[in-house]
Amino acid sequence: MTQYAFFETAIGIAGIAWNAAGLVACHLPERDAEPARRSFLRRFPEATEAEIPVLLAPTVEGVRALLRGEKADLSAAPLDLSQTPEFHARVYAIARAIPPGETLTYGEIAVKLGDRLLARDVGQALGRNPWPIVVPCHRVTAAGGKPGGFSARGGVNTKLKLLGIEGAPAARHGAAAQADLFAS
Repeated sequence: MTQYAFFETAIGIAGIAWNAAGLVACHLPERDAEPARRSFLRRFPEATEAEIPVLLAPTVEGVRALLRGEKADLSAAPLDLSQTPEFHARVYAIARAIPPGETLTYGEIAVKLGDRLLARDVGQALGRNPWPIVVPCHRVTAAGGKPGGFSARGGVNTKLKLLGIEGAPAARHGAAAQADLFAS
């Protein structure tokens, strides 16, 4: 049985969904909980709203801390990987090891996986990441300091905002690159 809950953060209301095996989804902060509720119920029609379980309280506190600009380690957050393709799970494990305020490129993750030609596949896996922030796909950038894509609501602007909160140098490079695009 899947359950979900919402919680306040420094930048809005975020959400998590879980089952007996661990987190099945996270939702990036919004102004109100309705978009997250609709998202969870689309993906998990039988889900019910519930209190955050004690086991997930450290994860919620870690997300709150990160969104306040504090360094927090979410690598111990329990994930339900039962529906996750093996390649995606390997990509997510590497992304989870990227410390707050730092980044890796899609190509660097591909090299860690054994083949630099997997960079596009890495991007596709991260685009399907059901646990944004807990699996910090926002910390993965394109080559040359470009922010690359971001499939969450708000796109690259959301990615740059998250990187900026964490103090990542890539946020400054990405913002400059975006400004250049709009100046053209």
